[in-house]
Amino acid sequence: MGAAAPGPSVRLLGEIARGDRDAFARFYDLHASLVHTFALRILRERSEAEDLVQDVFLQVWRQAQAYSSDRGTVEAWLITMTRSRGIDKLRSRRRRDEMVRPAETMDRLPEPVAPESATGPAEARATLGGALGDLPAAQRRVLELAYFNGLTQSEIAAQLGEPLGTVKTRMRSGLERLRGALSARSGAERA
Repeated sequence: MGAAAPGPSVRLLGEIARGDRDAFARFYDLHASLVHTFALRILRERSEAEDLVQDVFLQVWRQAQAYSSDRGTVEAWLITMTRSRGIDKLRSRRRRDEMVRPAETMDRLPEPVAPESATGPAEARATLGGALGDLPAAQRRVLELAYFNGLTQSEIAAQLGEPLGTVKTRMRSGLERLRGALSARSGAERA
């Protein structure tokens, strides 16, 4: 049995790496809703999420050749970039807010955005939400605290009152299951 042919997103990334703007536009159309949905879950502010989407796709344009299917799906690669840049924005926002806000309002966080108000096709929300929903509650909780609240593993351990090793194990196991679920969903879409 031969190796599977690369999916359309992988082919588009190859074309983007060669400077093909039309391929970039098609790639953006395929994946912008997933990136936006995830960015909105992390940042909870529409304008910041839109800025994050631009940042992620600018990174795709500049680093398309860096993608390797050996390390995961295109969707997982995009989610990783979105998460990394989103956490950077959260931390920057926290530092900025700490300098500007009076001490008595520092513990107030913005209200989370209801899933119904997130833009993009229901498929993108279902893919991400379904993959997270398939995880055991303990694994899902540590991943949500890390990805959506920008907490470090030590901060998660402190917040949950759990040993750091337990948090690390849950996070590693949860990420493995999440990768598997996203890969399976991506494979099912290609079939």
